[in-house]
Amino acid sequence: MRLFLSRLHFPVTTLGPGRRVGIWFQGCSLHCPGCISVDTWAHGQGETTVAEVMRTISLWLAEADGITLSGGEPFEQVDALQALLETLRREIGPGKDLLIYSGQPWEKIAPHLARWPGLADAVISDPFLRSAPQTLAWRGSDNQRLHLLSPLGHERYTAWQHALREALPKALDVCFEGDTLWMAGIPDPGSLALIQRTLAEAGYASTATDGSLEGPSSISVPVFA
Repeated sequence: MRLFLSRLHFPVTTLGPGRRVGIWFQGCSLHCPGCISVDTWAHGQGETTVAEVMRTISLWLAEADGITLSGGEPFEQVDALQALLETLRREIGPGKDLLIYSGQPWEKIAPHLARWPGLADAVISDPFLRSAPQTLAWRGSDNQRLHLLSPLGHERYTAWQHALREALPKALDVCFEGDTLWMAGIPDPGSLALIQRTLAEAGYASTATDGSLEGPSSISVPVFA
C-alpha cells in the first residue's frame, strides 16, 4: 500500500502522552488559516509504502509509549490510513496507544472509524480555528474534540479531555535536519514570532512563517547562518 508522508520522527513529546513516534501525512485540502503545517498541504509528495514506514519506525517502537498520526490530513488518504493502522496495531505491542489528529469534523470521519474497531485509541478532530480560544491540552483551538475509542484510550486520555494547556510543560520538539530547523507541537499564540525574533538575534534568517501561525502539529523553517 502506497501513501504520502511528510516526515517520521522520534521522540515526539508534545502531541500526546509520553515519548511518541510521530507520523505526518502529506497533503491537506482544508487550508485552515493559521495552520502551522503549511509545508504538509501539497499533495503528491513524499511517496512511500507502509512496509517502508514500518522498517523505519521499528527501530523506535521498543522505546515509544505511543504513536501520533497527524498531517497534513490523514483522512484524505483513508485507505492508506487504514492499512497503516492495521499494520501498526499488529506490530507495536500492548500498552502503546494510537492517536490520530484530523482537521475534519468528527461527524465526517466517524463512519470510517466505526468500520475500524480497535485500530485507533483516540482521535482529536475538527479544524483549527485561529479565532477560537486556545486553552485545552494537545489541541490547537478549543473547538477541537478529543474522542476516546478503546479501553486503552480511556485509560490514557480521560484525564486530558478537559485539561488545560497550563497542565503541560511549555515545550516544542526541535530537530535540526541539515539547514532546516524542524519543530513539532502546539505553540502558544505569538510564540512562533518570538522564536523568529530569537533566531534573527542569533544571526539566522527564517523564511517559512509570517509569525502568525499557531495551530497544532509541525513546522519546517529553513535557516541560514
